[in-house]
Amino acid sequence: MQVHENYPLKSLNTFGLPALARYFAAVRSIGELQELLASYRSGPKLILGGGSNVLLTKDVDGLVVKNEIMGITKTGEDEDVVYLRSGAGENWHSLVLYAINNGLGGIENLSLIPGNVGASPMQNIGAYGVEIKDVFHELTAFHLEEKTNYTFRAKDCAFGYRESVFKNKYKGQFLITDVTFRLAKRPVFHTEYGAIRQELEKMGVSQPGLQTISQAVINIRSSKLPDPKQVGNAGSFFKNPSVPAETFELLKSSFPGIVGYTNADGSVKLAAGWLIEHSGPPEGGSWKGYRDGDAGVHAQQALVLVNYGNASGAAIYELSGRVMQSVEEKFGVSLEREVNIL
Repeated sequence: MQVHENYPLKSLNTFGLPALARYFAAVRSIGELQELLASYRSGPKLILGGGSNVLLTKDVDGLVVKNEIMGITKTGEDEDVVYLRSGAGENWHSLVLYAINNGLGGIENLSLIPGNVGASPMQNIGAYGVEIKDVFHELTAFHLEEKTNYTFRAKDCAFGYRESVFKNKYKGQFLITDVTFRLAKRPVFHTEYGAIRQELEKMGVSQPGLQTISQAVINIRSSKLPDPKQVGNAGSFFKNPSVPAETFELLKSSFPGIVGYTNADGSVKLAAGWLIEHSGPPEGGSWKGYRDGDAGVHAQQALVLVNYGNASGAAIYELSGRVMQSVEEKFGVSLEREVNIL
């Protein structure tokens, strides 16, 4: 393990933002992490996985640790499920493909989500009717101050919409080392979302399976979302806000085309992309395709902010604030950033 000084992070965040880490190290085991922390007693300022959900607005004056703990193993099974443990440093989509190739269901709807496995429970990632909490069994996390491993079960993680204890209560206190998923030997497929049904029909698939559902999701995401290798981005920048049913009805009376989905508690989740697309910048026009220098809003998905090449993190953050203000002014709805800001 090598510790670098003034290390460039541009290639380690999917926005492609220029930032320097005062100190940087990649760890591939708990042993290496313990060795590193013995030298840097103040602890890391930032834990990096795939760098797909972070906006770097400045240099990091401290230690940045890249989690490269790898390995995928089966830890147990019964008649219905297989327990699959993955190192937190594994690429998320690679794990999805591993599960599919081994006939294990539950995460196929989460295909092509960028980032590493360790971020999946932290964010409670989700798409097309499936969230990590639906297949989560447990995780191991190393407490950076106590230098001790803890096991977290689902109830300990307090999963919410793109939320967990690791994003609020325990933010910055733990490094997740591995995650165990409960995957089905006889999966129940989730194809109720219109986009998936339409894509499967377009593919000529009448009897969907793990491979075809995954491919449908890949096709949909590829058509809507920019490839970070081509245009810097972190996927969806904003969360979909929820409002009381009464508020939704009032909004619908003024904006008949507004998009909303009823939550289990009776509230309504609004499509943030629709709200953004139908608000627009003060000077007129649409946010979709809007560009201010090299900071912009993707032309095909208003939820996605992009770096066209040389934008700063501060410029993208400032643009996100303008988008949020315009939605608040037009609809009276507050958006929340999904991306972690540093």
